[in-house]
Amino acid sequence: MHQTAHAEPAAAAHAQMPISDVDVCIIGAGPVGGTLACHLAQAGIKVAVVDKADLPPMEDPDFDGRAYAIAAGPKAYLEEAGVWEALPLPSCPIEDILVTDGRPGEPASPLFLEFTREDANQPFGWMIEARSLRVALNASLHTTPEITLLAPAEASIVRHKEGATVTLHDGRSFKAKLIVAADGRKSRLRSQAGIPLTRLSYGQTAIVCAIAHEFPHDNSALEHFLPAGPFAQLPLPGNEEHPYMSAIVWSDHDGLAERFAALPDDVFAMQLQRRMGNNRLGQVKPVGRRWTYPLSAQYAQRYTDTRMVLVGDAAHGIHPIAGQGLNLGFRDIIALSKILIAAHHHGKDLGAPELLARYQAECRPANMLMLAATDVLDRLFSNNNPVLRFARDVGIAGVNRLPALRKAFVKHAMGL
Repeated sequence: MHQTAHAEPAAAAHAQMPISDVDVCIIGAGPVGGTLACHLAQAGIKVAVVDKADLPPMEDPDFDGRAYAIAAGPKAYLEEAGVWEALPLPSCPIEDILVTDGRPGEPASPLFLEFTREDANQPFGWMIEARSLRVALNASLHTTPEITLLAPAEASIVRHKEGATVTLHDGRSFKAKLIVAADGRKSRLRSQAGIPLTRLSYGQTAIVCAIAHEFPHDNSALEHFLPAGPFAQLPLPGNEEHPYMSAIVWSDHDGLAERFAALPDDVFAMQLQRRMGNNRLGQVKPVGRRWTYPLSAQYAQRYTDTRMVLVGDAAHGIHPIAGQGLNLGFRDIIALSKILIAAHHHGKDLGAPELLARYQAECRPANMLMLAATDVLDRLFSNNNPVLRFARDVGIAGVNRLPALRKAFVKHAMGL
């Protein structure tokens, strides 16, 4: 009660402060929108970030079981944006990935694919807790001089050939040269622009959680293909209470997944163990919350409109089978940053149609290719057809015996 009394005058005073015009206004302060803001601001571009949620500078939520796999290219980008060094919790490198095929309760097929330390000159990726990235982003958004953070706030936007006007619900308004829609899968900006969206449902739901286990993971990840959908184990840094921990992304049929997620801890642990295809982690037990997400792929027919671009989930959503969803969003903003920063250095208009067209040409074909690849992988692996099982096992083992092909896969997945 006491805090609220203090907060109201501050909020009222804040509402009266006029907002300066900016070069770029980003709607959505998630990992993609927030990191883009920090990166552009480092290059001297004036950015406003609008988000519906409150983003306190020093939030410290409890461990919630969610984590991100960050590929090498996006990690370098997070470092340049000044976000990586602000992570309050350690990251865990992924140095080995085992790809296997099987059925629940059975050992994995003896034909497998393994990416090892020999296939790359650095880790394939780094696992970071979702809350750790949120804390680092919030701190950076509050302390980077070129960023105007407007949260919690909602905005209505009018775009025209000359620029865009952003009006907040408290009546204040400002101008921007470019609007970046980083407002997620259900992007309001995308719908308002009338950009058509194609959706493909998988009839699968992902269960996302964390587990503690008996033996160390040795920075090794597992992708185990099962008839109902892929099962992934990703290494996490441990803590005092649980020295060995991993993240789990388990895809199963809609309806069934929710039932599994609601099981008591001991029964849930048993079901997890049945899906690992090996016993290398020993006994496992769930830690923290369990989350369920319905799985679908979707893609916007185009990534641009007058004075606006779509990035991340607003532009595309893919099956988590290869752990590339967030990394694809980072690839969008890596490409967009290069285009905008170069234009800024040359004094060009950041919302010019030719810049936006260049962004779309650079990102959309590669993203569509990744969407097609993950779609084919899921359809090939998420079934129990004996002919397909044989073909994919032979395929997996074949790639395993071709170091050059393995290295090419790895380089692409790392975003290098």
